[in-house]
Amino acid sequence: MTNNSASSTGNKWTGMVPVDDTALAVTDTGGAGIAVVYLNGQFATQGYWRRVIADLGTGWRHITYDERARGRKSKRSADYSFEAAVRDVDTVLAARGVERALVVGWSYGAFVAAHWTSRNPDRAVGTILVEGAQPYDWLTEDMEQGIRKAFRRWGWFMPLLRPTGLTPRMNADEMANSNIELGRLARVRELGPVLDGITVPTRYVVASGESFGSQGGHEQIRTSLPAVTERNPNIQISAKVPSNHGAILRKDFRAVADAVREVAALDRGEH
Repeated sequence: MTNNSASSTGNKWTGMVPVDDTALAVTDTGGAGIAVVYLNGQFATQGYWRRVIADLGTGWRHITYDERARGRKSKRSADYSFEAAVRDVDTVLAARGVERALVVGWSYGAFVAAHWTSRNPDRAVGTILVEGAQPYDWLTEDMEQGIRKAFRRWGWFMPLLRPTGLTPRMNADEMANSNIELGRLARVRELGPVLDGITVPTRYVVASGESFGSQGGHEQIRTSLPAVTERNPNIQISAKVPSNHGAILRKDFRAVADAVREVAALDRGEH
């Protein structure tokens, strides 16, 4: 159910979707095309998808939303867990009356997309995993402590950016906990079975460059993908692009849009 703070222009709808103790800001372009739901990076917003959506055009039904306490409008919550993020996909789709969707996730959103797709084979047209959901044991105890210290160190200036929607309305510990939980979910023994259980067409779009401060970490994590695709024939690498993890939706949006078209064609029986 959606609340009364909504607006529509033609088939397009924007408004707040209540869930648990919070509400999410949702945009639905409407239309008769395949529904594509876009899942954001960990602290990112739905605006990151605008270039992908523009490249795909009006023949699709594009659904974007800001996760709990992200963006300018989504409300705070007592639960920022990964499981809550997966449940929110169901809530948004139900609120918009969507039975089946093609799921596209970037970074944190790719993990959410992989889990949701693995659990909902009859509802997923397919999924696009953009620079995320790559099984790798990168989280160590020292790194966990470093993450907590870093978010506490940055905590003083983050509230200054919140009115712009550039930082979430979460405190330092909440953001650190989310990041650490993701590291645990990325472990091979955790993520591997999820990916192995996907039964619909799935495509990775991966970068090749390094983000600032990553010190080679992203490219090391990407080395896990050949084993994933070898175990599960439903999963393939659609493209490896020149940009880095943070810039991929800005610089290589066409590769993401092409992967969406590829998976949709398979669903329609085109080869």
